[in-house]
Amino acid sequence: MSEAVISVRDLTMAYGSRVIQRDVTFDVQAGDIFVIMGGSGCGKSSLLKHLLGLIEAAAGEIFYGGQNFTKAGAAERQALRRRWGITYQSGGLISAMTLAQNVALPLQQYSSYPASDIQEVVALKLALVGLDGYQDFLPSEISGGMRKRAALARAIALDPDILFFDEPSAGLDPISSRRLDDLILQLKESTGATVVMVTHELPSIFAIANNSVYLDAGSKRMIDSGDPAWLRDHSEHAVVRQFLRREAAGDAGN
Repeated sequence: MSEAVISVRDLTMAYGSRVIQRDVTFDVQAGDIFVIMGGSGCGKSSLLKHLLGLIEAAAGEIFYGGQNFTKAGAAERQALRRRWGITYQSGGLISAMTLAQNVALPLQQYSSYPASDIQEVVALKLALVGLDGYQDFLPSEISGGMRKRAALARAIALDPDILFFDEPSAGLDPISSRRLDDLILQLKESTGATVVMVTHELPSIFAIANNSVYLDAGSKRMIDSGDPAWLRDHSEHAVVRQFLRREAAGDAGN
């Protein structure tokens, strides 16, 4: 197997003396759609923030393609981050800017493209997410699902190697959520990007993920990893099986 795109080794996450998770170890392979999952309060969003370098690890290391992100300096980290695309739960679009201006922003900041080329790239990215013709709309003028897609267009503006999502379908109706899942799959296939996402939405997990990690709030440890569909039927941990079967049992909680 080739070198992992992301390797996490013996990671301990803590806020002061309060440990969230300890000894977390896993690999994300090129082309994975990798889901960070677990019950409420287990540290899913905290793990994502550690991967992004927004929170420093209490112990352990994170590697990107063999490069030690944990020990990297500011310039090295910034170079790695330019290979990423990130969408947040709220979408994070700038409300006073049109969709085209939002998507153009990373190109203006981090590329040497002339203005005419930036306009062409923006039009292409918006078309890829099904928003051709909406360039001049403000975020407030479109639906929640369309805002999620616009945020995705901005995330792929620089053709990232890795896409990070924090609860991408949060707040969407089931149809819009499925459309977003389909879009993530299409973009992964067309761009070759690796996807890492936090979600508790079972339809999304089973529709698009091929790899995952389960964080257990009780033991404060990562207790399982692998294809979610396989874990649902074969995990040796009852809590993992129950989490992945909860809708069938009539439990809609997370």
